[in-house]
Amino acid sequence: MTDTRKPVFLVIGAGAGIGGSTAARFAAGGYHAVLARRSDEAGLARLVDQIEAAGGSASGTLLNASEDGAIEELVERVERDIGPIECALYNLGAQIGNRKLHDTPHRTFELGWRLGCYGVFRLAHALFPAMVERAKNGAHGTLLVTSATSAMRGNAGQHSHAAAMGGRRMLCQTLNAEFGPQGVHVAHIVVDGAVDAPDTLGKLLGDKFDAFKAAKGDEGVIDPAQIAETYWHLAQQPRNCWTHEVDIRPWTDVAWWNDNPNPEIDGRGKSFAGPKD
Repeated sequence: MTDTRKPVFLVIGAGAGIGGSTAARFAAGGYHAVLARRSDEAGLARLVDQIEAAGGSASGTLLNASEDGAIEELVERVERDIGPIECALYNLGAQIGNRKLHDTPHRTFELGWRLGCYGVFRLAHALFPAMVERAKNGAHGTLLVTSATSAMRGNAGQHSHAAAMGGRRMLCQTLNAEFGPQGVHVAHIVVDGAVDAPDTLGKLLGDKFDAFKAAKGDEGVIDPAQIAETYWHLAQQPRNCWTHEVDIRPWTDVAWWNDNPNPEIDGRGKSFAGPKD
């Protein structure tokens, strides 16, 4: 029997930056957006209200993605109660802060892996069987995975983050190898630059955030709404022209393979990496 409910766009990691912006874009395109985030129920409600005020359809839920069974239960509940998940975005980072090796406890390193790599595995494990079944009738599914420069190169102080994001990249490749021929599109997106996201970089930099953006210059910080347009395009690609990996950066930034950031933000506001002494 044909499912006549709206297709669902599920985003795990629905902050006010990439996650919320992408949910709004997919809702504008006719999807019901399900926004999941770990905390800040009021902030989640604001994102849902904004989507609905713009004429879209959305709902929100709190989710601790590191908790056993939480991702699986969410996927089952959405598929049962809301509609078929045609596209999902895994937008959780693995950033546990810049830490030297001796300041990185085993449990902290493992938390980065659980959020950055294992969570993607669990989402695919729970979601792909239904996507594969629907693809038999011609409707391919899409998994979008937000990634970072650390998936490509490990800087000082990023032991947990780089290991998790590097594993995330390889996992996306293995998922593509197995499920691409079965009609599931996996896209790994390397966001190689600073994003104008108050929930992530804004909290990290605090009162330095505005100065950082100003130092970056005109359009020197990535607009999450424009990332959302890229994600929308990826999800609409035909099967004969799938993109499996793409990197995004502002026009003023150099690529990850040429960049060697200082431990502190330099005079041009170029970069931010490495542990503090």
